[in-house]
Amino acid sequence: MKVSDILRVKGGTLYTISPDQPLIQAVTTMADNDIGSLVVMDHGDLVGMLTFREVIQSVVKNGGIVGSTQVQSVMDDHPLTATPETEIDEVRRMMLGRHARYMPVITQRTLMGVISFYDVAKAVVDSQDFENRMLKAYIRDWPVDESRDEQTSAPT
Repeated sequence: MKVSDILRVKGGTLYTISPDQPLIQAVTTMADNDIGSLVVMDHGDLVGMLTFREVIQSVVKNGGIVGSTQVQSVMDDHPLTATPETEIDEVRRMMLGRHARYMPVITQRTLMGVISFYDVAKAVVDSQDFENRMLKAYIRDWPVDESRDEQTSAPT
């Protein structure tokens, strides 16, 4: 399974913000759209990732106030990225290794989407459920060897 499989199911809604925007605008966008991350784009290039983790760290650091902080001062400026062709197992390893919950998907320089750890976990579980159902159907439809049944049930 590849990242493109998740994006196909998830859809193409993208939320971005520029690095010079106030953090309060990012927080409002995240709250209004019930999302946990924003991709930070500058002149069409990915320059960072802002998640609720960075927002909370900034608010705590500023004594509970968002204030006039700009996105660029709190964003992750080296986010993990994937391509649509990246295998899900590799994405899972990368996300676990960096404790990342969100990963932008890039083709060359074009933002294709964002996948979350939830998306990856759901894809893995769905795949395992499908495989499990197929195996159970195969076992249920297992051909019976009638000659063997006759041998074991014949009186002695």
